[in-house]
Amino acid sequence: MTDQPAAMPHPSPEPAPLPVLQRLTNLVVILVPFGALVWAVALVWGRGFDWLHLGLFAGMYAATGLGITIGFHRFFTHRSFATSRPVQALLAVLGSMAVEGPLLRWVANHRRHHQHSDREHDPHSPHTYGAGFWNMTRGLWRAHAGWIFSGSSPDLPRYVGDLRSDPLIRNLSRLFPLWVLLGLLIPGAIAGAITGTWSGAMLGVLWGGLVRVFFVHHVTWSVNSVCHIWGARPLKTSDQSRNNAIFGVLAFGEGWHNNHHAFPNSARHGLRWWQFDMSYLIIRLMRSVGLAWNVKIPPTARIAAKLR
Repeated sequence: MTDQPAAMPHPSPEPAPLPVLQRLTNLVVILVPFGALVWAVALVWGRGFDWLHLGLFAGMYAATGLGITIGFHRFFTHRSFATSRPVQALLAVLGSMAVEGPLLRWVANHRRHHQHSDREHDPHSPHTYGAGFWNMTRGLWRAHAGWIFSGSSPDLPRYVGDLRSDPLIRNLSRLFPLWVLLGLLIPGAIAGAITGTWSGAMLGVLWGGLVRVFFVHHVTWSVNSVCHIWGARPLKTSDQSRNNAIFGVLAFGEGWHNNHHAFPNSARHGLRWWQFDMSYLIIRLMRSVGLAWNVKIPPTARIAAKLR
């Protein structure tokens, strides 16, 4: 098992400016879930939660969040385990429902991040503006969400040559808008069927769709921002990746980010017994029932060799 993703032999060119229409689209994708959260809070003020819609929020948060962590990240980006074609398709769809961009673009950006982590061509490092509080604030915003408004590097396709050659994965990525729409409609349909009302269905879309997207977005983006500034660095890496226990829980194990950067291809990010890693527990369950195999975990001796 290698510790780093495959090296990219050519220097990374500067990103082209993002078209205005795409900037506006990305702004809408950020602002609409935030507006939905404000609306949802206003609706429950003084009335309390509806357990049905709260359950839809939790269920969709888990399903789409794990689609990102197990699917987009550990399987498609790092090939931390192997699985069947139907499971691959399911993971691609669930990850797409998180509304973080098409599969191929997500994977390309993340592989590029690992190649240039916390250096000049990292698409979302908080450490590119220099020292001082103001520069740290600028870097934190860039790493969290500001990078979404920057142009994509023209060399991104070369980071996903393996995935682009697969017709199934290529088509699943191309159908990203459909998966986003289904991710909003499914909780609405479930709530509508249970309550038998249009208002119940709309609240399903609100809680299981838009509010859920807001939380999945900001928890995922916090791994880019918070987990490169605050936390522990027990393992030797060439960047500023850190373990943050809060996001170790909220992001289903992704917050053990220093561990991940030390061993990018590991299916297990919580390398110590007390580092809760829900994504790995599910991968281990998948392995026990034959849905995952070739699960990569670094040997204890290699972990010990990287301790500071």
